Amino acid sequence: MSEQLLVVVDPVARRTDGESVRIAKDVLSAGAATKVCLPEDAEEFTRALTRRGSRRPVVIGDDRSLVRAVSLLHRRRELSGCALSVVPVGPCLSVARSLGVPAGTVAAARAVLEGRERRLDVLVDDSDGVVLGALRIPSVPLTPAYGPGEPAGSHPWLRTCQSLVRTLVPARPQRVAPAPAPAPPRLRVEVDDETLVDLGLPLEAVSVTPGAAGLAHVEVRPLSVGAEASPLLARGHRVTVSGPDFRYRADATEAGPVRRRTWTVWEGALGLVLPEG
Repeated sequence: MSEQLLVVVDPVARRTDGESVRIAKDVLSAGAATKVCLPEDAEEFTRALTRRGSRRPVVIGDDRSLVRAVSLLHRRRELSGCALSVVPVGPCLSVARSLGVPAGTVAAARAVLEGRERRLDVLVDDSDGVVLGALRIPSVPLTPAYGPGEPAGSHPWLRTCQSLVRTLVPARPQRVAPAPAPAPPRLRVEVDDETLVDLGLPLEAVSVTPGAAGLAHVEVRPLSVGAEASPLLARGHRVTVSGPDFRYRADATEAGPVRRRTWTVWEGALGLVLPEG
């Protein structure tokens, strides 16, 4: 399905793995007519996608780039008529892989050229945010792509100098009081207007993932006391979580705090080009 391609290369991918970016561009250019865009920020990324014309968009980047592209097309109500492709390059790739995108750069680029469009369900919340893979409550921190306090794109020699300075300057002993453990969340979870769990039960975690046929998979894990508590499972078209302020992680992004949020399954909303078979 290799017609004319608009290849948008995320700047983080260029900084973190320029060799994989080069390989992806070479494979794509050898198999189709391509126009390559190298945006430097989110505004240029948006401009490139909105001016794609009849070209099929291909994103070279990580999960954040993929979600950014899908969210933009959704807000413009262009997602249903667009076959999107992605070549995963960068620090966070779990969402793309969970959707069936090959992990290897060459295999992913070949799938762009030789694969077929598959329609996938997504979750859309009441603020028009899109979730491709999964959302989790409470938010679980991601492994940082860079060291603590290190800006994206810093050079190895700078990190070496910083480490040397830290070894030369004597450390001052500090007394740091341990942070109190956060209280377990107490939330009401409703699936298609039926209460799955109410505020009286402390929870360990809630997860919601788009499944198939317009239904989301919901798993609620009560906080275990003594014997491990069995998770509560449900499937439905609409999921509402409410209660005290809570944060959640949707794909590669943390959101909140909010007191109420509803996610609805949009069946077949995302057309993603994936390998045959």
